[in-house]
Amino acid sequence: MDEEGIRKILEGVMHPEINANLLELGIVRDFSVDGNKVVVTMAFPFPGVPIKGMLMDSVRKPLEEAGLVVEIKEDVMNQEELQKFFKLEQEKWKF
Repeated sequence: MDEEGIRKILEGVMHPEINANLLELGIVRDFSVDGNKVVVTMAFPFPGVPIKGMLMDSVRKPLEEAGLVVEIKEDVMNQEELQKFFKLEQEKWKF
């Protein structure tokens, strides 16, 4: 699968409490493809995010269902990413 196909899959992975996908929020920071393996870097607003496992599974599952081998790397958002995340969170919070 090419990068565009992977991007389409990732654009479909929505945050459970914010009306935005994880790419748009910057939680999926980037990804790289090597054959049938995709390495996804996920950046979280802070260490110990309570729903981190759920978010990682929501990224891993559709990629694996597409036949890809998935590796997820974890990081913490930098200040710029955090500002963008909080702005979108305020604008698109579901509740």
